[in-house]
Amino acid sequence: MSADPLAPRQNPPPGRCGATPSESLAGIAIFRDLPHDELASLARRCTWRRYRAGQAILNYRDNRHAVFFVVQGCASVLYHSASGREVRFGDFSAGNVFGEFAAIDGAPHMADVVCVTDALVAAMSADLFREVLRRHETVCAAVLRRLTGIARTMSRRVIEFSTLPVRHRLHAELLRLALVDTPDPPRGPAVIAPAPTHAEIASRISTHREAVSRELAELTRHGLIERRDGGLVLRDVGALARLVAEALEEPSEDVDLGIRFDPRCVNSARGGPASRFSDARARPC
Repeated sequence: MSADPLAPRQNPPPGRCGATPSESLAGIAIFRDLPHDELASLARRCTWRRYRAGQAILNYRDNRHAVFFVVQGCASVLYHSASGREVRFGDFSAGNVFGEFAAIDGAPHMADVVCVTDALVAAMSADLFREVLRRHETVCAAVLRRLTGIARTMSRRVIEFSTLPVRHRLHAELLRLALVDTPDPPRGPAVIAPAPTHAEIASRISTHREAVSRELAELTRHGLIERRDGGLVLRDVGALARLVAEALEEPSEDVDLGIRFDPRCVNSARGGPASRFSDARARPC
């Protein structure tokens, strides 16, 4: 996901309880199996706010124990160190939920959540959220799957940061970005649109912008990526998957980046651009 530089954080505008006819929770993934009447009732019990791009929905150490649903737009989860270094944990597009950690354990929020675009967000009290979990088994199961997915993704990132050089951390992140919200991974090219900035990618993989620029140039030179119409095209998803798998010394079909790869796609990459890329990087200068 890409965005213009974020504007200074601002306090959110006053909220409004209850929902208008255009404000619905029907698009929220964890509520997919709830009947329409129940969704409408929950929407009326939420607080609704519209945010502008660059505006903060939550701040680090915020003690609001509410759960937030992105109904329109998208936002990023960011952490800023005392020295000003930015760490980007991920993005929330329409249909996603955040804030459930604090609603469950009562601890302060661990990062800022800042709008990348104008957004419409519904906030549900922690008490109501826990009531929904008790009353609706399908919602509880969806939340458990979501939390498990977050834990698996964070574990994978720890492994990547501990074992992979910047080059392969970049490959893994490009795969994640290309397949966000895509239920079935493509077998050939994939597009990240709009293309993220080099600084944004650097904040995701714990490196600096210059290193990202250098590695993207190398991928472009070997024909694995290209920029087109404001997007970043991964010309062979399977080839990038194989590069990550080889770096982790795992079979390609076992690489778990929060997405799934088709083994046929991975195998078809052998002998293609990725092989030439690996060979080229292995040769002494």
